[in-house]
Amino acid sequence: MNDFIRETGKNLDLSDSRPLKQLLYEAMRKTIILGEVATGGRINEKEVSRQMNISRTPIRYALKQLEFDGLVKHTPGRGVVIQGISIKDAHEIYAIRIALDTLAQATAMNKMTEADFDEMNQLLLETDQANDEDDVDAVLEKIAAFNAMIYRKADMPRLQSISYKMREYLIYFRDIAIRAHERRDKALLEHRIIYASMRLKDKNALELITKQHLESSLVFIIKEMEQRKNNY
Repeated sequence: MNDFIRETGKNLDLSDSRPLKQLLYEAMRKTIILGEVATGGRINEKEVSRQMNISRTPIRYALKQLEFDGLVKHTPGRGVVIQGISIKDAHEIYAIRIALDTLAQATAMNKMTEADFDEMNQLLLETDQANDEDDVDAVLEKIAAFNAMIYRKADMPRLQSISYKMREYLIYFRDIAIRAHERRDKALLEHRIIYASMRLKDKNALELITKQHLESSLVFIIKEMEQRKNNY
């Protein structure tokens, strides 16, 4: 069983009542976006069908959707080839994220109460503690909670929906950055400055630190992506 089929099987939740074609597409998409398989690998429709015991109709649907997403490509003589996330994609995703996060933060800070800011501060304290204990999974969990709180307090359902559609990309990038100690320490400091700017309702400072935070993350991510590509 090749890596793609094995990892897709792990990500496929058959307890979900939605149509199989949608579940399979989401499982394949997650497998590719989270970097669980190498770019350039082939996806053999017949092999996927045989090894996963799934008819070829939902597989064709999933592959068509992945091609629309730009995550796979039909290549003459090779069939379906995994494209993964390119450096160009990373630049686009981070540009979108800067715009979304800036809007969410500026909106949330004007709606949050002192109790909300105390809760946010407590999250940061718990994140620092987890970092001191080198519990990276807990750090990732707390950072996700910090970002989720901002979007929740902004109370903009459509903005949150757009952000959710990018969730797997962001998890992939966040995991790469935060698992590296050199980037993690700096990122936590930047989150602390984001919090302080929000509490002070300093929109200019908030926009500046958010842009700096995400652009620094992007530089680190691109370096890591290039290194991973060379290691495959």
